[in-house]
Amino acid sequence: MLPTGQIRALLREHDDPDHLERPADFDKETALDCYTRLVSALEERFGPSCSSGLGQDASFCGVIDVPADATGFGLPLGVAMSNFGTYFVTASMRVGEGVPAGEARPPEEFVTWLDGVCTAMGCTFVPDELLREPYDGPSVLLSAGDLELAAALVAAGLAESDDTDEELGESDWHDRYFEYM
Repeated sequence: MLPTGQIRALLREHDDPDHLERPADFDKETALDCYTRLVSALEERFGPSCSSGLGQDASFCGVIDVPADATGFGLPLGVAMSNFGTYFVTASMRVGEGVPAGEARPPEEFVTWLDGVCTAMGCTFVPDELLREPYDGPSVLLSAGDLELAAALVAAGLAESDDTDEELGESDWHDRYFEYM
C-alpha cells in the first residue's frame, strides 16, 4: 500500500472544486471497464451473492456490496470506486446497531488483497480511516449547506439553535470522493 502521506497528496491533487462529480478529463468507458474488473475480482473472491450498482449525481462510479454470510467476517462489506484519481477505491464494513463504526474495519488480509487488486488495475486503495479525516480541500460540499439550512430554520423560528451539534457542516474526505453531489 502507498504511504499515507502519498495517498493524502493524491486526494488533494485530484480535488477540483469546479468538477465535483467527476474530473474534467473523465473517461466513462475506461471507468466502467475498471469498475467491471473490480466487481469481477470481488465476485471471484466472494461469489455471486455480491451486488453492485453505479452511482449517479455522485463522485463515485459504483459500489459493490458483499453480504455478511459471504464475507466470512461476520459483517457485510462495501467496496466503492471513485470517479477521481486513477480511480480511488475504498472498503468498509457495513455496521449496524451495537457495532460502532470505528470498531469494524475490514481484516488486514482482505485489505492487502484489495490493495493488490487495485495496484494490478492501476487504481489507488485508500483506507477508510484516511477518508474519515476532516476535509480541508477547496470544494464546497453538501454538508456546508447544512449550516445555511440550520441558520435559516432558526431564523424562521422553525428550529432552535443547538450548539451541541458539532458535526453539522463538517465534511471528511469520504464525502468528497465517495458521496452523492
